[in-house]
Amino acid sequence: MNTAAAPLADILVADFSRILAGPLATMTLADLGARVIKVERPGDGDDTRSWGPPFSATGSTYFESVNRNKESVCLDLADPGDRGLARELISRADVVVENFRPGGMEKLGLGYDEARVTNPGVVYASISGFGTAAGRDLLGYDFVVQALGGLMSITGEADGPALKAGVALVDVLTAKDAVAGILAALLRRQSSGSGARLELNLLSSLQGALANQAQAVLGAGVIPGRLGNAHPSIAPYETLECADGPIAIACGNDGQFGRLVAVLGVPELADDPRFTSNSRRVANRATLVPLLERQLRGAAAAEWQGRLTAVSVPAGRVGTIADGIALASSLGLEPTMEVVDAAGAAVASQVRHPISWSPPIPLRNSAPPLLGEQDAAVREWLGR
Repeated sequence: MNTAAAPLADILVADFSRILAGPLATMTLADLGARVIKVERPGDGDDTRSWGPPFSATGSTYFESVNRNKESVCLDLADPGDRGLARELISRADVVVENFRPGGMEKLGLGYDEARVTNPGVVYASISGFGTAAGRDLLGYDFVVQALGGLMSITGEADGPALKAGVALVDVLTAKDAVAGILAALLRRQSSGSGARLELNLLSSLQGALANQAQAVLGAGVIPGRLGNAHPSIAPYETLECADGPIAIACGNDGQFGRLVAVLGVPELADDPRFTSNSRRVANRATLVPLLERQLRGAAAAEWQGRLTAVSVPAGRVGTIADGIALASSLGLEPTMEVVDAAGAAVASQVRHPISWSPPIPLRNSAPPLLGEQDAAVREWLGR
Protein backbone atom coordinates (compact mmCIF):
# COMPACT_ATOMS: atom_id res chain seq x y z
CA MET A 1 0.00 0.00 0.00
CA ASN A 2 1.34 3.42 -0.94
CA THR A 3 2.09 5.87 1.83
CA ALA A 4 0.25 9.17 1.71
CA ALA A 5 1.89 12.42 2.69
CA ALA A 6 1.35 13.54 6.25
CA PRO A 7 -1.75 15.77 6.15
CA LEU A 8 -0.12 18.71 7.94
CA ALA A 9 3.33 18.38 6.39
CA ASP A 10 3.36 21.99 5.17
CA ILE A 11 2.04 23.53 8.40
CA LEU A 12 4.24 25.47 10.85
CA VAL A 13 3.02 25.76 14.43
CA ALA A 14 4.41 28.29 16.91
CA ASP A 15 3.77 26.75 20.31
CA PHE A 16 3.75 29.29 23.15
CA SER A 17 1.84 26.95 25.46
CA ARG A 18 2.78 24.98 28.53
CA ILE A 19 1.39 22.43 31.02
CA LEU A 20 -1.12 20.13 29.27
CA ALA A 21 -4.00 21.46 27.13
CA GLY A 22 -1.89 23.52 24.72
CA PRO A 23 1.03 21.09 24.49
CA LEU A 24 -1.29 18.14 23.85
CA ALA A 25 -3.01 20.07 21.07
CA THR A 26 0.28 20.99 19.42
CA MET A 27 1.65 17.45 19.82
CA THR A 28 -1.41 16.17 18.00
CA LEU A 29 -0.68 18.60 15.16
CA ALA A 30 2.94 17.41 15.19
CA ASP A 31 1.83 13.78 15.04
CA LEU A 32 -0.14 14.71 11.92
CA GLY A 33 2.98 16.08 10.28
CA ALA A 34 3.18 19.74 11.30
CA ARG A 35 6.47 21.32 12.25
CA VAL A 36 6.02 22.50 15.83
CA ILE A 37 8.48 24.93 17.41
CA LYS A 38 7.99 25.07 21.16
CA VAL A 39 8.99 28.37 22.75
CA GLU A 40 10.17 27.93 26.35
CA ARG A 41 11.51 30.09 29.15
CA PRO A 42 15.28 30.02 29.44
CA GLY A 43 16.47 28.06 32.46
CA ASP A 44 13.25 26.34 33.50
CA GLY A 45 11.23 25.76 30.35
CA ASP A 46 7.74 24.32 30.48
CA ASP A 47 6.54 23.96 34.08
CA THR A 48 5.96 20.24 33.62
CA ARG A 49 9.65 19.56 33.00
CA SER A 50 9.94 19.55 36.81
CA TRP A 51 6.65 17.78 37.59
CA GLY A 52 7.47 14.44 39.14
CA PRO A 53 8.00 11.83 40.15
CA PRO A 54 7.79 9.77 38.08
CA PHE A 55 10.81 10.59 35.96
CA SER A 56 12.15 8.56 33.05
CA ALA A 57 15.82 8.35 32.17
CA THR A 58 15.44 11.55 30.15
CA GLY A 59 13.04 13.65 32.21
CA SER A 60 9.54 14.13 33.58
CA THR A 61 7.08 11.58 32.20
CA TYR A 62 4.39 14.26 32.47
CA PHE A 63 6.28 16.57 30.10
CA GLU A 64 7.21 13.73 27.80
CA SER A 65 3.59 12.60 27.42
CA VAL A 66 2.59 15.71 25.44
CA ASN A 67 5.73 17.07 23.77
CA ARG A 68 7.10 14.57 21.26
CA ASN A 69 7.84 15.56 17.66
CA LYS A 70 8.64 19.18 18.61
CA GLU A 71 11.63 21.49 18.48
CA SER A 72 12.53 23.50 21.59
CA VAL A 73 13.87 27.03 21.49
CA CYS A 74 14.46 29.17 24.57
CA LEU A 75 13.35 32.78 24.19
CA ASP A 76 13.29 35.39 26.93
CA LEU A 77 10.21 37.33 25.93
CA ALA A 78 11.23 40.21 28.22
CA ASP A 79 14.33 40.69 26.06
CA PRO A 80 13.74 42.88 22.97
CA GLY A 81 15.96 40.71 20.78
CA ASP A 82 14.32 37.44 21.74
CA ARG A 83 10.90 39.05 21.54
CA GLY A 84 11.76 40.06 17.99
CA LEU A 85 12.57 36.44 17.17
CA ALA A 86 9.23 35.39 18.66
CA ARG A 87 7.48 38.00 16.50
CA GLU A 88 9.29 36.66 13.45
CA LEU A 89 8.24 33.11 14.30
CA ILE A 90 4.61 34.21 14.56
CA SER A 91 4.84 36.03 11.23
CA ARG A 92 5.90 32.78 9.55
CA ALA A 93 3.54 30.43 11.37
CA ASP A 94 0.34 28.92 10.03
CA VAL A 95 -0.84 28.29 13.58
CA VAL A 96 -0.08 29.93 16.92
CA VAL A 97 -1.13 28.26 20.17
CA GLU A 98 -0.75 30.09 23.47
CA ASN A 99 -2.09 29.78 27.00
CA PHE A 100 -0.67 32.85 28.71
CA ARG A 101 -3.01 34.53 31.15
CA PRO A 102 -5.52 36.55 29.07
CA GLY A 103 -3.84 39.65 27.73
CA GLY A 104 -0.33 38.33 28.34
CA MET A 105 0.66 37.94 24.70
CA GLU A 106 -0.91 41.30 23.87
CA LYS A 107 1.25 43.02 26.50
CA LEU A 108 4.29 41.57 24.76
CA GLY A 109 3.16 42.77 21.34
CA LEU A 110 2.60 39.17 20.27
CA GLY A 111 -1.21 39.04 20.31
CA TYR A 112 -3.55 38.22 17.45
CA ASP A 113 -4.16 41.81 16.39
CA GLU A 114 -0.44 42.34 15.98
CA ALA A 115 0.07 38.93 14.33
CA ARG A 116 -2.54 39.35 11.62
CA VAL A 117 -0.98 42.60 10.41
CA THR A 118 2.02 40.72 9.05
CA ASN A 119 0.36 37.31 8.82
CA PRO A 120 -3.33 37.68 7.85
CA GLY A 121 -3.72 33.93 7.31
CA VAL A 122 -2.59 32.91 10.79
CA VAL A 123 -4.84 30.68 12.89
CA TYR A 124 -4.29 31.97 16.41
CA ALA A 125 -5.61 29.78 19.24
CA SER A 126 -5.69 31.10 22.80
CA ILE A 127 -6.50 28.78 25.71
CA SER A 128 -7.54 30.06 29.13
CA GLY A 129 -9.22 28.69 32.19
CA PHE A 130 -12.37 30.79 32.28
CA GLY A 131 -12.37 33.01 29.21
CA THR A 132 -11.20 36.53 28.54
CA ALA A 133 -14.08 38.53 30.05
CA ALA A 134 -15.05 38.38 33.73
CA GLY A 135 -13.03 35.19 34.22
CA ARG A 136 -9.79 36.54 32.80
CA ASP A 137 -8.05 36.78 36.19
CA LEU A 138 -9.05 33.32 37.43
CA LEU A 139 -6.25 30.77 37.31
CA GLY A 140 -7.25 27.85 35.10
CA TYR A 141 -6.00 24.66 36.66
CA ASP A 142 -7.79 21.48 35.62
CA PHE A 143 -8.49 20.37 39.20
CA VAL A 144 -10.18 23.67 40.06
CA VAL A 145 -12.23 23.61 36.85
CA GLN A 146 -13.40 20.07 37.62
CA ALA A 147 -14.61 21.40 40.98
CA LEU A 148 -16.25 24.61 39.80
CA GLY A 149 -17.67 23.14 36.58
CA GLY A 150 -19.56 20.31 38.25
CA LEU A 151 -17.58 17.27 37.14
CA MET A 152 -16.55 16.44 40.70
CA SER A 153 -20.18 16.67 41.84
CA ILE A 154 -21.03 13.62 39.72
CA THR A 155 -17.80 11.69 40.36
CA GLY A 156 -17.47 9.40 43.38
CA GLU A 157 -19.68 7.17 45.50
CA ALA A 158 -23.16 8.41 46.37
CA ASP A 159 -22.34 8.61 50.08
CA GLY A 160 -18.73 9.67 49.63
CA PRO A 161 -16.86 12.88 48.84
CA ALA A 162 -16.75 14.52 45.44
CA LEU A 163 -13.75 13.26 43.47
CA LYS A 164 -11.76 14.42 40.47
CA ALA A 165 -11.17 12.24 37.45
CA GLY A 166 -7.97 10.20 37.57
CA VAL A 167 -6.37 12.23 34.79
CA ALA A 168 -6.48 15.96 33.97
CA LEU A 169 -9.51 15.25 31.83
CA VAL A 170 -10.59 18.86 31.25
CA ASP A 171 -7.17 19.75 29.84
CA VAL A 172 -7.36 16.75 27.52
CA LEU A 173 -10.87 17.67 26.35
CA THR A 174 -9.81 21.27 25.73
CA ALA A 175 -6.82 20.09 23.71
CA LYS A 176 -9.09 18.03 21.47
CA ASP A 177 -11.47 20.97 21.05
CA ALA A 178 -8.50 23.13 20.10
CA VAL A 179 -7.32 20.68 17.45
CA ALA A 180 -10.83 20.47 15.96
CA GLY A 181 -11.06 24.26 15.78
CA ILE A 182 -7.58 24.68 14.33
CA LEU A 183 -8.17 22.10 11.62
CA ALA A 184 -11.52 23.68 10.73
CA ALA A 185 -9.89 27.11 10.50
CA LEU A 186 -7.10 25.78 8.29
CA LEU A 187 -9.69 24.17 6.01
CA ARG A 188 -11.65 27.40 5.73
CA ARG A 189 -8.43 29.31 5.02
CA GLN A 190 -7.94 27.26 1.87
CA SER A 191 -10.94 28.96 0.27
CA SER A 192 -11.04 32.30 2.07
CA GLY A 193 -7.35 33.00 2.52
CA SER A 194 -8.17 34.42 5.93
CA GLY A 195 -6.97 33.21 9.30
CA ALA A 196 -8.94 33.22 12.53
CA ARG A 197 -8.76 33.91 16.22
CA LEU A 198 -9.91 30.93 18.28
CA GLU A 199 -10.63 31.34 21.97
CA LEU A 200 -11.00 28.24 24.11
CA ASN A 201 -11.40 27.87 27.83
CA LEU A 202 -11.38 24.88 30.13
CA LEU A 203 -14.76 25.60 31.68
CA SER A 204 -16.55 25.66 28.32
CA SER A 205 -14.83 22.49 27.14
CA LEU A 206 -15.90 20.74 30.32
CA GLN A 207 -19.49 21.89 29.92
CA GLY A 208 -19.51 20.71 26.32
CA ALA A 209 -18.35 17.29 27.47
CA LEU A 210 -20.92 16.85 30.25
CA ALA A 211 -23.36 15.75 27.53
CA ASN A 212 -26.42 14.01 28.99
CA GLN A 213 -25.63 15.18 32.51
CA ALA A 214 -25.69 18.85 31.51
CA GLN A 215 -28.82 18.35 29.42
CA ALA A 216 -30.57 16.78 32.41
CA VAL A 217 -30.12 20.14 34.14
CA LEU A 218 -31.17 22.27 31.17
CA GLY A 219 -33.93 20.05 29.80
CA ALA A 220 -35.48 18.53 32.90
CA GLY A 221 -34.31 20.61 35.83
CA VAL A 222 -32.58 17.59 37.34
CA ILE A 223 -29.37 18.18 39.28
CA PRO A 224 -27.35 14.96 38.85
CA GLY A 225 -25.51 13.59 41.85
CA ARG A 226 -22.84 10.99 42.46
CA LEU A 227 -23.70 7.37 41.69
CA GLY A 228 -20.30 5.75 41.94
CA ASN A 229 -19.93 3.55 38.87
CA ALA A 230 -23.66 3.37 38.19
CA HIS A 231 -25.32 5.13 35.25
CA PRO A 232 -28.13 7.60 35.99
CA SER A 233 -30.30 6.37 33.12
CA ILE A 234 -29.38 2.72 32.47
CA ALA A 235 -29.33 -0.43 34.61
CA PRO A 236 -27.43 -2.58 35.04
CA TYR A 237 -24.64 -0.34 33.79
CA GLU A 238 -22.08 -0.37 36.60
CA THR A 239 -19.46 -2.41 38.40
CA LEU A 240 -20.69 -5.50 40.20
CA GLU A 241 -18.77 -7.70 42.62
CA CYS A 242 -17.55 -11.15 41.57
CA ALA A 243 -15.68 -13.75 43.61
CA ASP A 244 -12.36 -11.93 43.22
CA GLY A 245 -13.33 -8.33 42.55
CA PRO A 246 -15.44 -6.09 40.33
CA ILE A 247 -16.60 -6.49 36.77
CA ALA A 248 -18.12 -3.73 34.62
CA ILE A 249 -21.38 -4.77 33.00
CA ALA A 250 -23.21 -2.53 30.53
CA CYS A 251 -26.68 -3.66 29.50
CA GLY A 252 -27.94 -1.11 27.02
CA ASN A 253 -31.16 -2.89 26.08
CA ASP A 254 -33.63 -5.56 27.20
CA GLY A 255 -32.06 -8.23 25.00
CA GLN A 256 -28.70 -7.84 26.67
CA PHE A 257 -30.32 -7.98 30.08
CA GLY A 258 -32.11 -11.19 29.16
CA ARG A 259 -28.87 -12.81 28.03
CA LEU A 260 -27.11 -11.57 31.18
CA VAL A 261 -29.54 -13.16 33.59
CA ALA A 262 -29.64 -16.34 31.52
CA VAL A 263 -25.85 -16.71 31.81
CA LEU A 264 -26.05 -15.95 35.53
CA GLY A 265 -28.58 -18.76 35.96
CA VAL A 266 -31.54 -16.58 36.90
CA PRO A 267 -33.46 -16.20 33.62
CA GLU A 268 -36.67 -15.53 35.51
CA LEU A 269 -35.43 -12.02 36.31
CA ALA A 270 -36.03 -11.02 32.69
CA ASP A 271 -39.76 -11.58 33.24
CA ASP A 272 -39.90 -10.06 36.71
CA PRO A 273 -42.23 -7.02 36.48
CA ARG A 274 -39.64 -4.96 38.36
CA PHE A 275 -37.04 -5.52 35.64
CA THR A 276 -38.88 -5.92 32.32
CA SER A 277 -37.79 -2.54 30.98
CA ASN A 278 -34.80 -0.31 31.45
CA SER A 279 -36.79 2.38 33.25
CA ARG A 280 -38.07 -0.25 35.71
CA ARG A 281 -34.57 -1.59 36.24
CA VAL A 282 -33.33 1.93 36.97
CA ALA A 283 -36.17 2.50 39.43
CA ASN A 284 -35.47 -0.84 41.14
CA ARG A 285 -31.67 -0.79 40.91
CA ALA A 286 -31.26 -1.22 44.68
CA THR A 287 -33.17 -4.51 44.47
CA LEU A 288 -31.60 -5.71 41.22
CA VAL A 289 -27.94 -5.29 42.08
CA PRO A 290 -27.86 -7.70 45.07
CA LEU A 291 -29.65 -10.34 43.02
CA LEU A 292 -27.03 -10.09 40.27
CA GLU A 293 -24.08 -9.97 42.66
CA ARG A 294 -25.32 -13.07 44.49
CA GLN A 295 -24.81 -14.99 41.25
CA LEU A 296 -21.65 -13.22 40.20
CA ARG A 297 -19.89 -14.04 43.46
CA GLY A 298 -19.89 -17.66 42.38
CA ALA A 299 -16.99 -17.18 39.93
CA ALA A 300 -14.07 -14.91 39.10
CA ALA A 301 -14.47 -11.73 37.05
CA ALA A 302 -12.36 -13.07 34.18
CA GLU A 303 -14.59 -16.15 33.88
CA TRP A 304 -17.75 -14.05 33.80
CA GLN A 305 -16.16 -11.72 31.27
CA GLY A 306 -15.57 -14.63 28.91
CA ARG A 307 -19.02 -16.10 29.34
CA LEU A 308 -20.83 -12.79 28.93
CA THR A 309 -18.74 -11.65 25.98
CA ALA A 310 -19.60 -14.94 24.24
CA VAL A 311 -23.30 -13.96 24.27
CA SER A 312 -22.69 -10.31 23.32
CA VAL A 313 -23.20 -8.79 26.74
CA PRO A 314 -20.65 -5.95 27.21
CA ALA A 315 -18.53 -6.86 30.24
CA GLY A 316 -14.97 -6.43 31.43
CA ARG A 317 -13.05 -6.91 34.64
CA VAL A 318 -11.58 -3.76 36.16
CA GLY A 319 -7.92 -3.62 35.19
CA THR A 320 -4.96 -1.28 35.45
CA ILE A 321 -3.61 1.07 32.78
CA ALA A 322 -0.94 -1.54 32.11
CA ASP A 323 -3.69 -4.12 31.62
CA GLY A 324 -5.40 -1.80 29.15
CA ILE A 325 -2.21 -1.35 27.12
CA ALA A 326 -1.68 -5.12 27.12
CA LEU A 327 -5.26 -5.66 25.95
CA ALA A 328 -4.88 -3.19 23.11
CA SER A 329 -1.67 -4.92 22.07
CA SER A 330 -3.32 -8.35 22.13
CA LEU A 331 -6.08 -7.00 19.87
CA GLY A 332 -3.55 -5.81 17.31
CA LEU A 333 -4.22 -2.14 17.97
CA GLU A 334 -0.50 -1.28 18.33
CA PRO A 335 -1.05 1.11 21.24
CA THR A 336 2.56 2.19 21.71
CA MET A 337 5.45 3.51 19.68
CA GLU A 338 9.17 3.96 20.24
CA VAL A 339 10.47 7.51 20.20
CA VAL A 340 14.06 8.15 19.19
CA ASP A 341 16.62 10.82 20.03
CA ALA A 342 18.57 12.93 17.56
CA ALA A 343 20.99 10.08 16.97
CA GLY A 344 18.15 7.70 16.11
CA ALA A 345 18.43 5.65 19.28
CA ALA A 346 15.20 4.50 20.88
CA VAL A 347 14.82 6.22 24.23
CA ALA A 348 11.27 5.46 25.39
CA SER A 349 7.88 3.98 24.59
CA GLN A 350 4.87 6.25 24.30
CA VAL A 351 1.19 5.87 23.57
CA ARG A 352 0.89 6.51 19.85
CA HIS A 353 -1.49 8.87 18.12
CA PRO A 354 -4.80 6.96 18.22
CA ILE A 355 -5.87 7.32 14.56
CA SER A 356 -4.85 4.71 12.00
CA TRP A 357 -4.73 5.91 8.39
CA SER A 358 -5.34 4.12 5.12
CA PRO A 359 -3.29 4.63 3.09
CA PRO A 360 -0.82 5.09 5.94
CA ILE A 361 0.86 8.40 6.61
CA PRO A 362 4.48 8.86 7.65
CA LEU A 363 4.67 8.38 11.40
CA ARG A 364 7.01 10.74 13.20
CA ASN A 365 8.63 9.52 16.39
CA SER A 366 11.15 12.06 17.62
CA ALA A 367 11.56 12.14 21.37
CA PRO A 368 10.35 15.14 23.37
CA PRO A 369 13.09 17.75 23.06
CA LEU A 370 15.55 18.61 25.75
CA LEU A 371 15.21 22.21 26.89
CA GLY A 372 16.55 24.38 24.08
CA GLU A 373 17.71 21.35 22.11
CA GLN A 374 17.11 23.08 18.75
CA ASP A 375 17.90 26.56 20.04
CA ALA A 376 20.81 27.33 17.75
CA ALA A 377 19.16 25.94 14.62
CA VAL A 378 15.86 27.73 15.18
CA ARG A 379 17.54 31.04 16.03
CA GLU A 380 19.66 30.80 12.89
CA TRP A 381 16.56 30.00 10.76
CA LEU A 382 14.58 32.91 12.23
CA GLY A 383 17.46 35.28 11.59
CA ARG A 384 17.60 34.63 7.89
